[in-house]
Amino acid sequence: MKVIASSLRKGNVVDKDGKLYVILSAENIHPGKGTPVTQLDMRRITDGVKVSERYRTTEQVERAFVEDREHTFLYSDSEGFHFMNPESYEQVAVPQDVVGDQAAYLQEGMAVMLSQHNGVPLTLELPQRVTLEITDTEPVTKGQTASSSYKPATLSNGLRTLVPPHISTGTRVVIMTADGSYVERAKD
Repeated sequence: MKVIASSLRKGNVVDKDGKLYVILSAENIHPGKGTPVTQLDMRRITDGVKVSERYRTTEQVERAFVEDREHTFLYSDSEGFHFMNPESYEQVAVPQDVVGDQAAYLQEGMAVMLSQHNGVPLTLELPQRVTLEITDTEPVTKGQTASSSYKPATLSNGLRTLVPPHISTGTRVVIMTADGSYVERAKD
């Protein structure tokens, strides 16, 4: 489907010379003199190479049809990460390079958004927050203020983060999946 370059946004997938690219950033530039242009920073899906392209804002660009559907994470094995479509019960194996470092946050039964093009998984979007348990942290030090002093802690998925001094081992906490930062103590 052809669209004008100025309508493209971050996360869209375009087809350029038979290869698929995901848009990392799109900026419309209107110089005082000359033709307005759209600056696109893209990543080639097949090998991860980053490319910058400029198009006139009225130029036609081939946009690839990408299907975004909610899937449920089942398990991982040597083939990759297995997800199930809750509507059709169809299972999809997603390779490690698509999941990337988000794999640490995947939990059995977690609902994620999976983008596919012609049945090939392209990108995976996790929920913004996950609840994990603290497996190891330093003991509380008396007299330590809770203002802005954080201490290191190891989460149940093996990642490390910083938590407030009142959090102890065994406490369930909410973590942001984007950067692994502590949000709050879990309410459950």
